[in-house]
Amino acid sequence: MRPARWVTLLLLALLALVQAQMWLGRASVADVAALRRQVAEAEQANEAARQRNERLAAEVRDLREGLETVEEIARQELGMVKPNEIFVQFQRPGAAAARGTPPDPPR
Repeated sequence: MRPARWVTLLLLALLALVQAQMWLGRASVADVAALRRQVAEAEQANEAARQRNERLAAEVRDLREGLETVEEIARQELGMVKPNEIFVQFQRPGAAAARGTPPDPPR
């Protein structure tokens, strides 16, 4: 066989090896596509976390700077009232029985 033919066969073998590596190897086209999907999912998760962090930072800032927010939370979650305020709570008849708690005595 002539040397040119050996060179051609060697180059074809190298080309086949490179193609096999590209389609089936560690950095194949399918692996790159899967990694791109993972990166896109991670970016979406990061964006959601970033927005959540911004909301929490705004809430912390409001709690540090404004007493209105603290007052609102104290009223809603703790049931606190200001001095000389009257708190009135209405319940539907039978609502206490449905919860399994005795009704409050009249005052």
